[in-house]
Amino acid sequence: MRPPFFIITIDTEGDNLWAQPRHIATENARYLQRFQTLCERFAFKPVYLTNFEMANEPVFQAFGRNVLRKSVGEIGAHVHAWNNPPLTPLTDDDNRHQPYLIEYPDAVMREKFFITHRLLEDVFQTAMVSHRAGRWAFDARYARLLIEHHYHSDCSVTPEISWRATMGDPAGQGGADYRAFPKGAYFLDLDHIERMGDSALLEVPMTTRLKNSAGDALKKAVARWRGKSAGEAGKSAKSVWLRPRRSKRSGNVKEMQKLATRVLAEPGMDYLEFMLHSSEFMPGGSPTFQTAEHIEKLYADLEALFSWLAARCRGATLEEYYQYKARTV
Repeated sequence: MRPPFFIITIDTEGDNLWAQPRHIATENARYLQRFQTLCERFAFKPVYLTNFEMANEPVFQAFGRNVLRKSVGEIGAHVHAWNNPPLTPLTDDDNRHQPYLIEYPDAVMREKFFITHRLLEDVFQTAMVSHRAGRWAFDARYARLLIEHHYHSDCSVTPEISWRATMGDPAGQGGADYRAFPKGAYFLDLDHIERMGDSALLEVPMTTRLKNSAGDALKKAVARWRGKSAGEAGKSAKSVWLRPRRSKRSGNVKEMQKLATRVLAEPGMDYLEFMLHSSEFMPGGSPTFQTAEHIEKLYADLEALFSWLAARCRGATLEEYYQYKARTV
């Protein structure tokens, strides 16, 4: 029996965007080689899902070209609508509200996407075939746009999680609701992207689960009884992700191992998907890992997790996983 795949996805973007900076720096590009070296030691192949400012960063350009030249990773696309040209205002302060790409009019949405898509292909001289939506906001229009530009896979879906209570445009409806979506990879139906279909686009959902399905279902029912919206009720349920986080005393290696074990025990599940932001490898690049000490603890956790996973999984890029699924489905 073939071992499951381990897919590493890195949202490759500017420094500490959680702080809503007016000027976006890209110093974190200088901190990626350490992570890449760690991945190569375990034969894992990161997918750097790259947005506009990082595609314009010379240090990342050189880094990404070297990754591609050595075939030790992949470059994909990641669009942050609020700071991606054309800068067409949607709210009274797009930098503060960070509206979702799917909230813009169709023509603006298409142009914003195409500018980053074309930039990435020009810079790296390779076809972009893998994608993740900024702020996890994906819909059927977006799926059709990816098909139009010959993408093979998307990884925007976060199973069992609703982003409805997480606003972009204050006059909008919040983010995407993925609670009814499949947990494993599937070629999606372009009319109903939560369903399996016959399109050429493979959805590779992030490895997310509710921490306690029975208990969280009760919490959501109580929240709805108290008059909360579906999105607010969904947020009352605690989710776990295959991604590092920092606690007061330690990291979350055991939590990630427990989640991986649980997911791989699910029928038909043949992959795990890990994520982190590029800026989280830099001290002060995120609210999560703020100091040099935090970064060292992060790498200790990554070393432990990757060592544990290397005995159970094989590394693959999103494109390699897509090619496998295209042959076997």
